[in-house]
Amino acid sequence: MVEAERSKLGWMDLLLLAFLGGLAVLKPIFEPHKQLTLLGIGLFQILEQRFIAYLPSRGRAWAVILKIALASVVVNCTGGIDSSYYLIYFLPVVTAAMYFDAAATLVWTGIASAAYCSFLLWVPWWDFELTAEGATELAIRNLFFFLAALVVNRFVTENRHQSQRYRELAETLEETNRRLEQAEAGKRRSERLAALGQLSAGLAHELRNPLGVIKGSAETLNKKLGTADPLSSELAGYISSEVNRLNSIVSRFLDFARPLKLERRPEPLAPLLDRALKAAHDRWPEANIEVERAYAPDLPPLPVDAEFCEQVFTNLFTNAYEAMAAEGGRLRVAAAPASANGRRGVEIAVEDTGPGIPPELREQIFNPFFTTKKSGVGLGLSIVSKIVDEHRGKIQLVEGAGGGACFKVFLPAE
Repeated sequence: MVEAERSKLGWMDLLLLAFLGGLAVLKPIFEPHKQLTLLGIGLFQILEQRFIAYLPSRGRAWAVILKIALASVVVNCTGGIDSSYYLIYFLPVVTAAMYFDAAATLVWTGIASAAYCSFLLWVPWWDFELTAEGATELAIRNLFFFLAALVVNRFVTENRHQSQRYRELAETLEETNRRLEQAEAGKRRSERLAALGQLSAGLAHELRNPLGVIKGSAETLNKKLGTADPLSSELAGYISSEVNRLNSIVSRFLDFARPLKLERRPEPLAPLLDRALKAAHDRWPEANIEVERAYAPDLPPLPVDAEFCEQVFTNLFTNAYEAMAAEGGRLRVAAAPASANGRRGVEIAVEDTGPGIPPELREQIFNPFFTTKKSGVGLGLSIVSKIVDEHRGKIQLVEGAGGGACFKVFLPAE
């Protein structure tokens, strides 16, 4: 896109060619060297950015050198030191002021000034006398070179600083908008959790009583039948086991809906993570999972409820084991000091090499009753998110380096 724009001839380029054409047709009118050199200056001005892009390391220096050389040719063709075209040296001077810092600009301006004054060496001394008035005029011309260089350089430097400030402001606004979007997403998730939590609590209480009656009836029926009717006894056993499963689901509903009562104490994080890893391994002992621990040595103790936090990481590790159980993989658990929104704490990254979670599902993954498993209630990550929120922390799902899932949990140290 940029190259396409550079290849087009803009109205500024046309104006530049028009002004150089005006210089070409002025006296001396028939001076092909002058006219060809001015044409070369115009073409180089138009193609200058492409020339610099072709030589990125030294292109700017060569651009200034070529302009000094072309300006010297024009001055030589139009009268040397007395040429009215000496102002052509402003082109390399202004170019240097735009490309370099103040010190380098003064150096390049000195070179341009020396190139102009060098014409004194080629004048016939027997027919030329440098009077005091002429020396003053020459000094004024050279001082104007330096004055123009400094003014342009200061303007360009201020413009660069202003552009840098605008870029930094844009980056700050972008980061602020990103945090605002995250906060809004967290707020929506919290509202959904609160509403569904109330619904779950009411539903769980209503279900427990009839489930208790069904289980009691099935156990009584099983005792009465005994071995007299094996089929009925087996069916009564199925009823009892399914009731137990429903009771387990109801208990999870209540865990989700019940307000948490945290008992915070300063806890070392590494042993807590190790216990959660062991619990996940015990649930999937047959899974071929390689566990990599990357704990920073300077992890501060965190004021957390150890039981609830262990539940958080056990759930995350178990999900990772389950995702990689079929083909095996690697589970990486990293913990390091971090800061978020001006708060110090520890960030724990749980990254697996499983199939990952599609981007369109990542915002819903913490919603209650949302699950991608065939047999699942969809409350595990909702409870995890609730526990992290109660600790005033933050949990987010990002794509892992190996294409799997990566959960990042931030727990504040204060």
